[in-house]
Amino acid sequence: MKTVIQRFSLLVCIILLSACTGFGPGFEPPVVNVQSFRAVPADGNGMAGLPTFEVGLQVLNPNPESLRLEGVFYTIELEGQSLLSGVANDLPEIEGYGEGTVTLTASVSLLGGMRLIQQLMNEPRNEFSYTFSAKLDPVGFGRSIRVEQRGEISLTSE
Repeated sequence: MKTVIQRFSLLVCIILLSACTGFGPGFEPPVVNVQSFRAVPADGNGMAGLPTFEVGLQVLNPNPESLRLEGVFYTIELEGQSLLSGVANDLPEIEGYGEGTVTLTASVSLLGGMRLIQQLMNEPRNEFSYTFSAKLDPVGFGRSIRVEQRGEISLTSE
């Protein structure tokens, strides 16, 4: 009986280790870019008066193994104020060295928007800093993949 338990334990360890090999030291995190951004007409299902947006994300998989995502959560900040957040769980599998598009529906943070407007009234500007953060949860792997992009948006065409 003791031998059976030892063999079973060894088998479980081997399976767990082999499941993690795709996310070993050579694993590169995916690249996530905002590809599209548009307002969605109100349908009465969301909070009254708050706009909803559809955000298209381009996900690039720089690894030879396919990337199957269980879910994604993301936020977009403008000038340090959290403005949009969204989640999705019906995501495509992204082949090794491939790319895929994920479409999310995002809701606006009323308080973040009010803080941003107040900040811009006190300090008007033509350039804004943004931060895009995403947490991707791959299927069969306990750790999340976190991605963050920072940059500047200019309202002038210079």
